[in-house]
Amino acid sequence: MRIILLISLSFSACITLPGCNDLDLSSSNKIPTYDSAEALPGGETSVSSRPFPSLEKPANNLANDLKPMFHAGKALARQPWIKAPTVTKARDGLGPIYNARTCMACHIKGGKGHISGASIPLSSELLNMSTLIRVSIAGKDQTKGAVPHTYYGDQIQAQSISLAHQLRHSQTDKNLAHNVAPEAYAQINWTEVPFSYPDGSIVRLRKPNVEFNNLGYGPIGKNTLIGLRLAPSINGMGLIELIPQSDIDALADENDSDSNGVSGRVNQVWDVQLKQTRPGRFGLKSNKPTLTMTVAAAFANDLGISNTLFPSQPCTSLQVSCNEQLNGDDQNGVELSSKLLSMVIDFNRNLAPLKRKNFTSKNNQAGRELFYKIECSACHNPSFVTSKSEKNAHLGNQKIWPYSDFLLHDMGPKLSDNRPDFLASGSEWRTPPLWGIGVMKAVSGSTSLLHDGRANTVEEAILWHGGEAEKVTQSFINLPIEKRQQLMLFVNSL
Repeated sequence: MRIILLISLSFSACITLPGCNDLDLSSSNKIPTYDSAEALPGGETSVSSRPFPSLEKPANNLANDLKPMFHAGKALARQPWIKAPTVTKARDGLGPIYNARTCMACHIKGGKGHISGASIPLSSELLNMSTLIRVSIAGKDQTKGAVPHTYYGDQIQAQSISLAHQLRHSQTDKNLAHNVAPEAYAQINWTEVPFSYPDGSIVRLRKPNVEFNNLGYGPIGKNTLIGLRLAPSINGMGLIELIPQSDIDALADENDSDSNGVSGRVNQVWDVQLKQTRPGRFGLKSNKPTLTMTVAAAFANDLGISNTLFPSQPCTSLQVSCNEQLNGDDQNGVELSSKLLSMVIDFNRNLAPLKRKNFTSKNNQAGRELFYKIECSACHNPSFVTSKSEKNAHLGNQKIWPYSDFLLHDMGPKLSDNRPDFLASGSEWRTPPLWGIGVMKAVSGSTSLLHDGRANTVEEAILWHGGEAEKVTQSFINLPIEKRQQLMLFVNSL
């Protein structure tokens, strides 16, 4: 059985807004004075990209006596998990259904994941492990954010411990029966969307359509809400964790009281540890409140490794064969102990942003001015100062430059997947941090941007911006080509 579900997103050519052509590029009243601290996105935690760029490096100011624990956590994050039961109790319990065998298979060298069919001419390919699909049905759920699909929960796990799955590239489905089926095999079919600038320049954009094949547990349903997600970079999360909530709240303007068209707001999400609703700041829709919950949820949903925060297997109640599989639970009834989970969380917490380089040229500084003049900074807030921390003192009191306000913004119908997540509507997304964007390809080989990886360049990502960003996007579109290049040069230097 083959079912095709289209993520339908309209894209219109440039419609010049009133005043766009009259943008005063000579004005400097909104441009802050250059701060030499901008060279160090993570403050004193920032590390060099030499001898090779990687986002798996520990914070530069991490004490030497803490580095062995960092590297132990790194080894756990890289460790491939295997099917239970085995004599290797520290690494069994994979699945029964999952998306990847190891954390860093998705977050390559701490950077972004890869997405299938990334090049033009466009192709249709099976999803790789660093891309996943969220699913739900209409409605809201106080603790989950969205109402899980009856058969498939809130995430499609496209891998399984089944021998038939492991051999599917050399055997047909008729020759081998699944003892526990993957939820579905999925692929992306890309549609090309040409865009023309007023000056005649043409950019070939693309949008994804998700196709499900070999559904393992029943129909997906025509009214199912689907969201394609690309694994994001994970560096600097410990610094983001220490941004005072009051500083994020101060940037929110839900009713657009200043009439600038930007009305960011804070998502309110469920904390499984405190058993209450609190502000979210992690995740593509700010649907996780803490780093601890972010890592624990990834173990449970992406690897099928149960832990103290999420003690259940990823099988739904209707997936009988999945629930019958043996697990790797320890004496506490989980596959990943609190101690080991904490080690991986601390590894994530101490991943450092890279120092900037090649950013002092005349063109780069001109791009910096444009970043402020056309008001990219209205959402991509440049800097914060982290709060004090007794437990992680080296991360506290750091002036950091993530270029995000960590708020939800309505990005318009072009980027909507119609799938809500707590307070976030289908078209609302957390402003992604821009730090490290220019080293993505060197770090992980990925150039894919936006939540579903549709953009291959900063330029493409900007052109997809709508909703609250429409005014800024139109200002960018109406810039002369040399100024567009200056702005992109600056963003790629962050």
